[in-house]
Amino acid sequence: MKIDLTDTTASKINKALVQGRRAIGTPAVGMVLTLVIVTDEENAYDALKAANDASHEHPSRTLVVIKRVSRTPRDRTQSRLDAEVRVGADAGTGETVVLRLYGEVADHAQSVVLPLLLPDAPVVVWWPVNAPLDPANDPLGALAQRRVTDTYAAEQPVRELSARADTYTPGDTDLSWTRITPWRSMLAAALDQVTCEVEAVEVEGEEFNPSCELLAMWLADRLDVPVKRSLSGGPGLTAVRMATDTGQIVLDRADGSLATLSIQGQPDRAVALKRRETAELIAEELRRLDPDDTYASALRFGVDRLNPSVPEAAAEPDVAPKGEEAVVEVATKAVEATAPEAEAQAPVNDAAKRAKSTATKAAAK
Repeated sequence: MKIDLTDTTASKINKALVQGRRAIGTPAVGMVLTLVIVTDEENAYDALKAANDASHEHPSRTLVVIKRVSRTPRDRTQSRLDAEVRVGADAGTGETVVLRLYGEVADHAQSVVLPLLLPDAPVVVWWPVNAPLDPANDPLGALAQRRVTDTYAAEQPVRELSARADTYTPGDTDLSWTRITPWRSMLAAALDQVTCEVEAVEVEGEEFNPSCELLAMWLADRLDVPVKRSLSGGPGLTAVRMATDTGQIVLDRADGSLATLSIQGQPDRAVALKRRETAELIAEELRRLDPDDTYASALRFGVDRLNPSVPEAAAEPDVAPKGEEAVVEVATKAVEATAPEAEAQAPVNDAAKRAKSTATKAAAK
């Protein structure tokens, strides 16, 4: 059942929700949380479909906030709220309200959302695209116990990941981290099967893939060993190789669905490691609403502390690297560059000193 409301208010939307529940014969509210999706018109359909699929596991009230861009100055001064209320089969196992905000009301979306939250229920805010740099301080993010972003959708995913580390607040999470849950489980299980000491790790995957960076950061943080980041054609993560004192442990997934686990002294095993849909990722995140300390620890390890293996042709010229090692490297190069000039100028400087001394003595006489 769908109910369209034009130029409406939060109070009228709540009345429409009650009316819709009564019309389909389910007046009771059996939802466990409120999921707020902040997106644009282009990505709203896919995000809402994923949320509806996830609602079969987590019945929830889904509020989709779409801030419409005003094309003229007159439109920006005319505030309007349009809503589409969906209940029953059109809303999965919960309720859905699509909110389209026009004009100045788009800058105060939290005032529209607040009256529509389920009482005494957790709130999760999800940004499928265009997430704020500091989700916890965003007006909508401040309403939530859990804030979900997706750095993979950003224009510069690795830089976005660094920003997430700088502004991390307990309750923040990212779907790029959720994507590597099967990898982390499989690698942990592989290490449980053998008694060994991990000496070095290599993580292979697509360039500019935040999931690859997060997995490398997690391994470096937990194992306290050097982690090399190498590049491949994908899709996504393709392999993890751990060098141990008893042999190599390799988890290789070349096709994005089936992986091979190789442990020294054991037969190779095929394991299912399929790339998951967004609905599965959201459903996993909704299973736990407490802060993810493991994600926080890996994120704080930092992207800059990894040592990615980038071909020289792909490296950006004239860009100074960061960190103390870079300062030493630049200083060393500067000394090496000036050394030949200094050697060449030494005879000239000595001759000038001798000439000056001779002129001084002549003037004294």
